[in-house]
Amino acid sequence: MLTDAGDGTGRLFVVDQIGTVSVIDGNGTLLEEPFLDVRDRMVDLNPPFDERGLLSIASHPGFPENGRVFAFYSAPLREGAPEGWDCTNRLSEFRVDPADPDRVDMTSEKVLLEIDKPQSTHNGGSIAFGPRDGYLYVSLGDGGAAGDSGTGHTPETGNAQDLTTIYGKVLRIDVDDISAGNVPEPPENATWSTGAGSLYGVPEDNPFLANASIPPEIYAYGFRNPAFISFDAEGNLYAADAGQDLFEEVSLVVKGGNYGWRLREGTHCFDLLHFRDPPGTCEAVGPLGEPLIGPIIEGGRDLGPVIIGGRVYGGTELPELSGRYVFGYWNGNFVAATPPPGWNASGFPASAENLMPGDIAMWRLQGLNVTAMSAGSGNDFLLGFGEDERSELYALTTGVAGPDASTATGRAWKIVPANVTAPLRT
Repeated sequence: MLTDAGDGTGRLFVVDQIGTVSVIDGNGTLLEEPFLDVRDRMVDLNPPFDERGLLSIASHPGFPENGRVFAFYSAPLREGAPEGWDCTNRLSEFRVDPADPDRVDMTSEKVLLEIDKPQSTHNGGSIAFGPRDGYLYVSLGDGGAAGDSGTGHTPETGNAQDLTTIYGKVLRIDVDDISAGNVPEPPENATWSTGAGSLYGVPEDNPFLANASIPPEIYAYGFRNPAFISFDAEGNLYAADAGQDLFEEVSLVVKGGNYGWRLREGTHCFDLLHFRDPPGTCEAVGPLGEPLIGPIIEGGRDLGPVIIGGRVYGGTELPELSGRYVFGYWNGNFVAATPPPGWNASGFPASAENLMPGDIAMWRLQGLNVTAMSAGSGNDFLLGFGEDERSELYALTTGVAGPDASTATGRAWKIVPANVTAPLRT
């Protein structure tokens, strides 16, 4: 992922899955030393292919004053985790070194949340601060494996539909109000931990705060692997969720919403025993009798093997993309999604209970030909998107399929009009 520093310096932070965050300064120069480096705290990665690693960072809204940075990464399996499980994902807070604004003080780490993983895949791991409420949103995958089933998965429903566990969810926490005292200890034998002491609170209007059997951090649920979340300028939350075998999707995430997995894959029914043969009918409601919320974007595997979530474009250099959700696929295909006629971003309901039948409608898809990047990168894989402080759009690519630290094929591209040369940083 790529994100701007948020402090007016024009710096960009580029997350590398191998465990580092690089700095591109305001002049476009890639600094030699990393901003953050958790390689010595991470699980050993598999270079040919791995979904684990350093997956995202987020600067606190008050970053220019407080230097607080949050990171989500995969650590070795913690002591006390279920035997035979794969790793422990960690949400941590760091502070910038007071003597060097381009370096994090690595001794400042505070672990907010640890999540044991039964399998190495479906980590989620995307974090972002809400532009309107200032809360931290955290996406979590269903735990891994096919069909949300097997070791570490709730047999009857899968993890994503099980509201007693945090897998397959989007969480919302308050990292500023740690005195609220409303974060209970996880249940006995839980496969997640809130770390040493209370380092975050839970917003008072989180949808399940009053139900003692449901982790209060849960904001929305029913996801398979929402590896990319982002907000538009109006504060609407988008989650790109990787499908099982047939369909990839993007959803508008609202408070308390159930997004269907593993009852559905996209808009289609899902059968645990027949992944590639969707049944004609299936449940239309979730465990609480709530309606399932469909995606706004759905694509088959003909577009690409894995969806790479993007952003609603809010810059000025590409006016033809204004208000459109730009995303792609791992194979390098780029797509722009246009909202339906009458779409009002500022008027979209914030809660599932306020959704009306016409609020969820499919956005129209159009392929984008990103010519200079295609010519310069050959058959590179698309890894992510980001934006700078002016909301201009960037894409991240690599020449290898997995997080291989022995190569240096990663590139950060700024997407510009076709008659402008796009800056390239390697």
